[in-house]
Amino acid sequence: MFNMKFSSLLATAVVAAGSLLSLTVSAADGKVKMGFIYVGPKDDYGYNQSHAEGCAAVQKLGWVSAVEEASVPETTVVAETMRDMIEQDDCTVLFPTSFGYFNPYILKMAKEYPKVQFFHCGGMWHEGLPDNVGSYFGYIDEAEYICGIVAAETSKTKKIGFIAAKPIPQVLRNINSYTLGARSVVPDATVQVVFTGDWSLPVKEAEAANSLVDQGCDVLTCHVDSPKVIMITAAKRGVMCTGYHADQSALNPKGYLTGAEWNWSKIYSDYAQWIHDGKSLMAGTIPHLIRGGLKEGFCKVSPYGPMVSDKTKADADAAKAKFMDGTMVIYKGPITDNTGKIVIPAGTEEKQQDINLETMNYLVAGVIGKTGN
Repeated sequence: MFNMKFSSLLATAVVAAGSLLSLTVSAADGKVKMGFIYVGPKDDYGYNQSHAEGCAAVQKLGWVSAVEEASVPETTVVAETMRDMIEQDDCTVLFPTSFGYFNPYILKMAKEYPKVQFFHCGGMWHEGLPDNVGSYFGYIDEAEYICGIVAAETSKTKKIGFIAAKPIPQVLRNINSYTLGARSVVPDATVQVVFTGDWSLPVKEAEAANSLVDQGCDVLTCHVDSPKVIMITAAKRGVMCTGYHADQSALNPKGYLTGAEWNWSKIYSDYAQWIHDGKSLMAGTIPHLIRGGLKEGFCKVSPYGPMVSDKTKADADAAKAKFMDGTMVIYKGPITDNTGKIVIPAGTEEKQQDINLETMNYLVAGVIGKTGN
């Protein structure tokens, strides 16, 4: 029994020493060593590609060394990937980017490696979490609002199809902002939504896209991990589309109108600079939660495609200018949901930072569909 306990303690000491050594090596060579983990392929034309583009940008900084691992599932596999990056690659900063990595995997590893900083994409940080855990996210619904303006003014049928993964608040917020943007310029425009049930279901996404086109939608958009299938289907069916996550214009050169893109290069470069300057989550010199929109450079609008008129460009640019100067409020009452219930009363504003928007559970008037369909 004594020998078994001693062996166990020795093993624990070796692991701890290895962790400490890796942190020392990282500091000694003068580089900030970052690890990026993606749930899908780096070239998915979507969520994972947007983060990979951010990693590529930060790697151009001479004092950053980065490693990447793609197609890592939201299981114990990601915990082992994080462990390998810390112990084998000497990473002291990790960006496990997928929503489902957070609990329990990031939280577990953060407790095991208290000197490593873990930054999760999704805005899920709250008081009481380990000091070495941070979170970041963007108000990409601002770009979605602008995409809605472009889609509605360019559509001939006034029918837009929206293919989404799950009816969680972040997704509902994008659908609703897109619809409010569309109806700000075309009051009788509709957005028909289909929920596929998961983040990456290419067959269901193609079926949904074809069904929406068959029902008269001449513009398609989405909130799934990879918009690739939807954009290609739109091109094959001869309809227009607006993109999400990254630039998909190459997939539908004629019909791509614009898109809502992440700009992770901005936040990753900021984090790298702060850490290079000696700041950290643990010391409280890096915020545990960071959010930003168009004004802060966290997201952007794709270049306009060939089918977008000069008038539509002007209308979209005018809305963007209001976001940039802080005068645009998307959720300004009165707003009703698509069952006729008032969700934001007249005289009430819910601005981007409002906590109510983080718990959104409705679809606004103009959306055809229901949460969970």
